[in-house]
Amino acid sequence: MSEWWRGAVFYQIYPRSFQDTTGNGVGDIPGITRRLDHVAALGAEAVWISPVFPSPQADMGYDVSDYTGIDPLFGTLADFDAMLARAHALGLKVIVDQVLSHTSSAHQWFAESRASRDNPRADWYVWADPKRDATPPNNWQSIFSGPAWEWEPRRQQYYFHNFLAAQPDLNFHNPAVQDALLDAVRFWLERGVDGFRLDTANFYFHDARLRDDPPDPKMAGRPWQTPYSGLRHIHSKTQPENIAFLRRLRALCDRYGAALVGEIGDEDRSLATMAEYTRGGDRLHMAYSFELLGPEFTAAHVRSRVEGFFAAAPDGWPWWSFSNHDVNRHLTRWAAHGHDPQALARQCALLLATLPGTIGLYQGEELGLTETDLEFHELTDPPGIRLWPEYKGRDGCRTPIPWDDSAQGGFTTGTPWLPLKPPQRARNARAQAGQPGSTLEHYRATLAFRRAHPVLRTAATRFHDLPEPLLACERGTGAGALTCVFNLSPAPQRLRVEGAAQPLPVSQAAGLTGATLALGPNGCAILPRADEGTAIQLHLGKNTQAS
Repeated sequence: MSEWWRGAVFYQIYPRSFQDTTGNGVGDIPGITRRLDHVAALGAEAVWISPVFPSPQADMGYDVSDYTGIDPLFGTLADFDAMLARAHALGLKVIVDQVLSHTSSAHQWFAESRASRDNPRADWYVWADPKRDATPPNNWQSIFSGPAWEWEPRRQQYYFHNFLAAQPDLNFHNPAVQDALLDAVRFWLERGVDGFRLDTANFYFHDARLRDDPPDPKMAGRPWQTPYSGLRHIHSKTQPENIAFLRRLRALCDRYGAALVGEIGDEDRSLATMAEYTRGGDRLHMAYSFELLGPEFTAAHVRSRVEGFFAAAPDGWPWWSFSNHDVNRHLTRWAAHGHDPQALARQCALLLATLPGTIGLYQGEELGLTETDLEFHELTDPPGIRLWPEYKGRDGCRTPIPWDDSAQGGFTTGTPWLPLKPPQRARNARAQAGQPGSTLEHYRATLAFRRAHPVLRTAATRFHDLPEPLLACERGTGAGALTCVFNLSPAPQRLRVEGAAQPLPVSQAAGLTGATLALGPNGCAILPRADEGTAIQLHLGKNTQAS
């Protein structure tokens, strides 16, 4: 069976903000079809499309009310089929978001379940009686703040929701729920999709005994964004029963040659869970986590995440991304490590392209977009509205893509659902296309370089021992091996190199003079061997420096 997904480059499309074709200010499926040429020209091999299913949009589509339809906001099933056909004609695979852990409270299943305790879907969701003092059955917390339990007077019970109260969790302990969800997945496989990104893939099962989550000792005395941060979520998610369901899902997808990537959100257990969910060949094909989506941007952190994963699951497979629709854009998160935003953007492109695993780009990062600074009245994201100003939510990374320098950036002829502000419009695609040295052209060159060097997709990785802020690894062995060196700081660095030829053209702010490699601010060098028999050696000497 083809392993097309192994080492592939995925491009995440957030439909609301990609391209509007109707003038209502919200991106749509025909807009995706219109802009797929951009994705193909960039050099991506597949697209991941965030939810377009019918939804009240309480959580921007991650509250699904019908698993087998298209929300009219985005188009029709015919539009989806046309988009899929166009993607395949361009050589692009398509995976779609599947939000299986919970539905919208507007889903027909939940309407039936909440009506009584004795209807056919009464136990399709997680229901529990109150304690004797009328409080919720345990201490589980919602990620979006507050208790993860909502009272339903018709049943005189609480229901469980990991996110908004409008997103009740399904009861995966009920085999009928699993069967219904597999039927929904089969619907999209029959339409020809190439796989699924599984939202919150470790949240499917809960502890059937409803035991309290214990406090997290690491958070004692530290500020919490929400009470969720103060607990170790060992009962409310990541239960052992998850594995059996993932096996059922994998067996179904294997019959269609489709790939599964699961989002893993598991705090300090994330690497172990990624490994557990991808090892063995009968679970997920890939695991996607927040390990490189946080504030840390150090050589030690990147190395520990990569080495930690492969140590735990030598036969597993990771997906690495630096940005997505849930976190601040990485050029803003890591700004303190950059000489300027675009130098940092070019370095990050090359760093991501040289990591072992599958990689994902989030729409707009190829333009060097930074986080959009929004005012309170411009927000739409529920947790941002609730927790402002300590947490501003996720709207800042979701603003529309600027295709040109017009007032609405070529995104819409109407008023965009989130504002397109001047700093983002200045980074528009039209202004960068064909311009030597632009961030867009660097991304295209970087992805072409990755395609031309198979060692960057699947070969073994060996890290060199160097101090901060230097990160270096060797991809592959023998002829064709490449040594990748990065200065993760805005200060110039030098180190001694033996056995290397001159840095390849895709390198940035790097030069080799004799045995000294000079790396400018956010410099990065891709070094081939001077000859096939000599491995490249890197070390600090008296004429070299590192902070």
